[in-house]
Amino acid sequence: MVLLWVSVVAVSALAAPDPGAGGQRRGAARVWPAAPNVVLVVSDSFDGRLTFYPGSQVVKLPFINFMKAHGTSFLNAYTNSPICCPSRAAMWSGLFTHLTESWNNFKGLDPNYTTWMDIMEKHGYRTQKFGKLDYTSGHHSISNRVEAWTRDVAFLLRQEGRPTVNLIPKKTKVRVMERDWENTDRAVNWLRKEASNYTHPFVLYLGLNLPHPYPSPSSGENFGSSTFHTSLYWLKKVSYDAIKIPKWSPLSEMHPIDYYSSYTKNCTGKFTEKEIKNIRAFYYAMCAETDAMLGEIILALRQLGLLEKTVVIYTSDHGELAMEHRQFYKMSMYEASAHVPLLMMGPGIKANLQVPNVVSLVDIYPTMLDIVGAPLPQNLSGYSLLPLSSEMFKNEHKFKNLHPPWILSEFHGCNVNASTYMLRTNQWKYIAYSDDLSSDPDELTNIATQFPEVTYSLDRKLRSIINYPKVSASVHRYNKEQFIKWKQNVGQNYSNVIANLRWHQDWLQEPRKYESAIDQWLKTPANPKKI
Repeated sequence: MVLLWVSVVAVSALAAPDPGAGGQRRGAARVWPAAPNVVLVVSDSFDGRLTFYPGSQVVKLPFINFMKAHGTSFLNAYTNSPICCPSRAAMWSGLFTHLTESWNNFKGLDPNYTTWMDIMEKHGYRTQKFGKLDYTSGHHSISNRVEAWTRDVAFLLRQEGRPTVNLIPKKTKVRVMERDWENTDRAVNWLRKEASNYTHPFVLYLGLNLPHPYPSPSSGENFGSSTFHTSLYWLKKVSYDAIKIPKWSPLSEMHPIDYYSSYTKNCTGKFTEKEIKNIRAFYYAMCAETDAMLGEIILALRQLGLLEKTVVIYTSDHGELAMEHRQFYKMSMYEASAHVPLLMMGPGIKANLQVPNVVSLVDIYPTMLDIVGAPLPQNLSGYSLLPLSSEMFKNEHKFKNLHPPWILSEFHGCNVNASTYMLRTNQWKYIAYSDDLSSDPDELTNIATQFPEVTYSLDRKLRSIINYPKVSASVHRYNKEQFIKWKQNVGQNYSNVIANLRWHQDWLQEPRKYESAIDQWLKTPANPKKI
């Protein structure tokens, strides 16, 4: 069965061309007289709505604001999969998730896959990477894997610790996320000691962990990755008065998929307004620290005289719910989870421009190749962003339909018991859950039944892009196959190991019940479900 969710998010046309339809080009000819340097900074879990009004009022982000003033910001940029590894696989391959089969945080691109950085290197660019990559496989626990594989099992278990906050009570503590700062320092040192001496252009990638929540204790009540951690220095950058307390639907009225997500994330209990506000404040403070690391790169480029010769791009793999819809983390098509920041500045990039068009992370790949002037592979899912952002395109009317007015996002991982697909157009957000699915800025109202013709049109459009029932069936088979292999490898320790994963507090109360549920699931044929 397919459950559908439709919401209105803007006002524009619904019609959209299929990928590559009408012979439209996905890129453009080289537009720079001399190839610019490129720097790409990618954070983790940054809510893109913080980069424009009114979200920008809640926390001071001076370097993001600098990029907005001196470059182009994309107001409607989305992840192609709201979880780390699949999202990054899309970004580095230029392909939708179902095409790379990056189903979860442990199945990404083949290590030998040709990325945009590989192609730039072949075209004479010096290349360097620092920090978090996670596009071939993420660094996640056995618990994460088993939780994703068993999402079809008929049980409901808490898989995360209750979200909490942790404050360093020092007004002078700047470097809270030390590993990110170390990688930022390495990137700055590389710019100073090596890149500044190159006669060829360079491309630098910096991956940050922030503002992703920190791991909590390895056992007990807060077992999981759910700590929002910062210092007084960063918390002072947050305007508490501007923090919005999100509206929640009653538990009894939640969409069944949302209830599963909220329960497995340990968020169905009672939270005070103070708790919710603190979680959101600490998250915003972590975003401020992220902005400062971006600033270190921008300042280094300016000090070295490289800023005017370098295209700087900032984005994130996905957003962070921060207690919207009674959840933290991502794994959702709600705006807080799926909306990402995307800003560009540098030679040839329009200054102080806000682009309302819907775009997504698969567009990074063709944009990088467009900057180089390299030919674009015909199979790419993405489209170059240069016609929307470069001042070198004088005849803009020729390019206004270059990027189709829709994006695709999909999710197949843990904490959601159904494969999820989002078609986002300029006016509508259409979500299909293929296993069992603005005028509503809080996304609490499902209007699919109110607009049957629009729903039908959107579903037809989605199916023209992806055969989502078939993709979901493939994910079902993959999950079961992987679980069986893991169970066989664990051998006689299976009962003990599975009982003591992150869901141990619930599992150990009725271990036989939950093992039996898995046995029943394994006996059920993995046939595609009827749609």
